[in-house]
Amino acid sequence: MHSSHLLLEEPIRMASILEPSKSSFFPALTKIVGTLGPKSRSVEALSGCLKAGMSVARFDFSWGDSDYHQETLDNLKVAVRSTKKLCAVMLDTVGPELQVINKSEKAITLKADGLVTLTPNQDQEASSEVLPINFNGLAKAVKKGDTIFVGQYLFTGSETTSVWLEVAEVKGDDVICLSRNAATLAGSLFTLHASQVHIDLPTLTEKDKEVISTWGVQNKIDFLSLSYCRHAEDVRQTREMLKKLGDLSQTQIFAKIENVEGLTHFDEILQEADGIILSRGNLGIDLPPEKVFLFQKAALYHCNMAGKPAVLTRVVDSMTDNLRPTRAEATDVANAVLDGSDAILLGAETLRGLYPVETISTVGRICAEAEKVFNQDLYFKKTVKYVGEPMTHLESIASSAVRAAIKVKASVIICFTSSGRAARLISKYRPTMPVISVVIPRVKTNQLKWSFSGAFEARQSLIVRGLFPMLADPRHPAESTSATNESVLKVALDHGKHAGVIKSHDRVVVCQKVGDASVVKIIELED
Repeated sequence: MHSSHLLLEEPIRMASILEPSKSSFFPALTKIVGTLGPKSRSVEALSGCLKAGMSVARFDFSWGDSDYHQETLDNLKVAVRSTKKLCAVMLDTVGPELQVINKSEKAITLKADGLVTLTPNQDQEASSEVLPINFNGLAKAVKKGDTIFVGQYLFTGSETTSVWLEVAEVKGDDVICLSRNAATLAGSLFTLHASQVHIDLPTLTEKDKEVISTWGVQNKIDFLSLSYCRHAEDVRQTREMLKKLGDLSQTQIFAKIENVEGLTHFDEILQEADGIILSRGNLGIDLPPEKVFLFQKAALYHCNMAGKPAVLTRVVDSMTDNLRPTRAEATDVANAVLDGSDAILLGAETLRGLYPVETISTVGRICAEAEKVFNQDLYFKKTVKYVGEPMTHLESIASSAVRAAIKVKASVIICFTSSGRAARLISKYRPTMPVISVVIPRVKTNQLKWSFSGAFEARQSLIVRGLFPMLADPRHPAESTSATNESVLKVALDHGKHAGVIKSHDRVVVCQKVGDASVVKIIELED
C-alpha cells in the first residue's frame, strides 16, 4: 500500500463548495446497486429508482421465494421499457448464513447481562431464554469468550434491534450465552454471526444451486453475488457450475467478502472473481472497528489495480427511516468514491426503507460531488507505475485514450468493444468524463441457428465506474470497414447529444479497432 492518499485535487476554493451542483443525464460516474423488496417492487417505485440512478437491481434470496422475486423482476422490465434506462440483474445467494428461527414471529426481548441458550433443536419455541438456530455445528465451532451477534438486518447501527452475545459455556449441542446489551428482536428470521469463527458449511448451498439453475437461468442473470466467499476455490466451483447452465456461462461472479476468512484469501479470490463486493456490515463485526477503514482502502486499491469492479455496502443505513443521511454517512459515501469504489450497494435502505428513491438520488449526488475533486492525476500515475512496462497492447491503448481525453478536455470517450474488456480497461484509468461503451454484438452459431451476443456485455458495464453502455445494431461488426464504423459512431454521438453530455464544438475521444490495429482518435464536433 502506498502512503500517499488519492484524495482531493488541490486546492479547493471555499466559495466553490457552495455553488449549486449541475444536474446531468448521467447522475454520477459511480454506480448504484439497489436491493429490491417490499418498498421497491411496484412499477412506479422501480421507475423512480431507475430515474434516480439505480443501474443494477439486486435480488436477495435470503428471504422471499422465486415467485415473489419473479414478480418484482417482471415489474422491473416494465419500468426499464417505460423509462428507457438500462438495468442489470444481480442474484445474491444465501450461502452459509446462520439464522435464528422464530416461528411464532412474536417479538423477543433480551435483557442486558441475561443468559440465553442457542440450540439446534428447531422444535423449541423462540423466547428470551432460548433461540433455536438452523445449524447443529455451532457448539463445535465456538468456545467460551467468543462473540456472537444476532439481529434482523445485522447491525443497522441501531443497537436496539441487534444483540451482542458472549459465549459463557458450551453444553452438548447447545451454546449458552451472556447478553451484553438489551434488545428487542422482531420478525421471523434473524441473522446470526459468530465473529472470527469458521463455519463448516458449503459456500453454495443446495438451495442456492437450485435457485441459480431455475430462476437464474430463466432470467439470464448478469451477476451472481457469491455470499460468504472464503476461498478462491469457492469461485472456481461456482464458475464450473455456471458453465453447465447455457447462457449463464457469461454471468459474472462477484465474490462477497464478509469475514476474516475471505479477507485472508483476498488476493487469490480477486484473481478468480470478476468483481468484489465488500460486505461491510458483516466485516464490521468480524474486524476490530479501528481496522475497518484500512481494509476498505487496501481492498479497493487491489481491485482498482486489477481493473475489476469493487462494490461497497452499508453506507446510509439511517436513510432506511430518515430522509437525510447522518454526517458520518454522507462523508463515508464520498470517501468510498475517493477510495476507488465502482459502485455503492444499498440494502435495507431500498429493500424495506421508507425512502428508496430519495436514498438513491442522495447517494448519487454525494458521489458526483466527490468525483469532481477526485485526484485523477495522482491516480493515473500510480496505476501506470503499478502496471509497469511493457504494457499489454490493450492496456496501452486504454491508458492513452484516457490521457488524451484529459489533455484535450474531451466531454466524453466513446469506446467500441465486443467483449466489454476494452471499455473496462478505460474505466480502470478513471477518466473524469463518461465513457460510452458501444457494444458491438458478436455472431455466435451452433449449426442450427445464428444468434448475437452483446446484451450481457452491455449490461455488465452498468456496475463499472463511468461506463454507460449502448448496444449497437448487430449489422455493424466491430472491426469492419470505416464506412460502417462511421455510422455506428454517428449513432453513439447522437446518443451522447441526446443525453446532454456532448454539445457542439466539443471534443470527443474515440477508441476503436480498425483491422488488426487499435486506434485512438480525437474528433472535434462542428455543430
